Amino acid sequence: MSHGKFSTPGKVAASVLALGLVSQASAFEFQAGDVNAKVYGYARLNATYDIDEDISTSRGTRSGDFSKVNTGDAEDSEVSGHFGADAFQSRIGVRATTPEGVAVTIEGDFRSFSGSPGNLRLRHAYGEYNGVLMGRTWSNFNSFIGLVPNLEFDPLAGSAGYTNRISQVRYSTGPVSIALEDTVSRIDGTDAEQDRLPTLTARYESRSGGSGFAAAALVHQVGYDDSVNDDTAVGYAVFGAAKLALTDTLSVMGSINYTDGANGYLWRSGSNFYGQDAYLNGDSVETIVGYGGTLGASLKVGPGAITAGVGSVTMDWDDAEDDGLAVGDQHERNSHAILNYQWSPVKNVKLGVQYSHYRVKLVNGDDGDANRLHFAGQYNF
Repeated sequence: MSHGKFSTPGKVAASVLALGLVSQASAFEFQAGDVNAKVYGYARLNATYDIDEDISTSRGTRSGDFSKVNTGDAEDSEVSGHFGADAFQSRIGVRATTPEGVAVTIEGDFRSFSGSPGNLRLRHAYGEYNGVLMGRTWSNFNSFIGLVPNLEFDPLAGSAGYTNRISQVRYSTGPVSIALEDTVSRIDGTDAEQDRLPTLTARYESRSGGSGFAAAALVHQVGYDDSVNDDTAVGYAVFGAAKLALTDTLSVMGSINYTDGANGYLWRSGSNFYGQDAYLNGDSVETIVGYGGTLGASLKVGPGAITAGVGSVTMDWDDAEDDGLAVGDQHERNSHAILNYQWSPVKNVKLGVQYSHYRVKLVNGDDGDANRLHFAGQYNF
């Protein structure tokens, strides 16, 4: 994916490819001196009905939260029937280009990971020139090519790569991009994680018509220093993702991921989002293996499309158990399945309905599931 032109990452930021209803914002365009600027965004309502138990995230957008799925004996205390709605996914962004070819994008929404939803949250803030990107945007260890269209803000478990934005320096030429990124690391058993080096990521991505393929890899250092003891290990991750247009109306898509010491980049491998990269065995850092994947199909029907998809992610805690760690309540597997219909009654308006099934299995064998319905209405500009 080339970032030498403004349009490529700008479209990614505005398209909402990973966040539910897929739509390219039309934007308001204006000229300020010799700078061309566009203002884009949307207003969106998300409404959910949790059939078995309330698993909606407290951060806004009504996405399901794996950490809220009851397991074992707790399933007997479920209180069924929970409705809620909000508009926190709504967003606004500005893109600007200069005559010299410098491009700047700044975008925010109203979801919150700290404090109350409703405050403006920075999503993207980056500049580009001649193939060099610097700032905060989607990780280079990420691709939307194999993404299963999902009504919820958060994609399916096992979706390709780091499904978030991160600070980075990236160079792109043709289908190849390489980046140094802020490191994401977590070690079970200590709060003294120490990130000494940036994460190195590389990606190849190619599209042709309605089909495409992407592959990426990363390597980073996982370590800690509590002023008494310290240790480091090397973690790595790889993924492949693809979409294939079988006919004019039917497409299949999916992804596959493998990590060792880099579960911070394995989507929804932890209690809800990202899992631990490693654990402490005495004073030594021992890496944890994880893997996952998705598979889906979309069929155009009437003014929209029906999509069915499944996603699953697993963390291998066997070595930690063998080393005597109490990890029985850790999430071993998170998985869910979706069925939705998304359509556009008029230009710049998207509607959708979805059924989702969430399932959790803990290391100690306890499991549980939850079912929910989701409606969304989105107005783009």
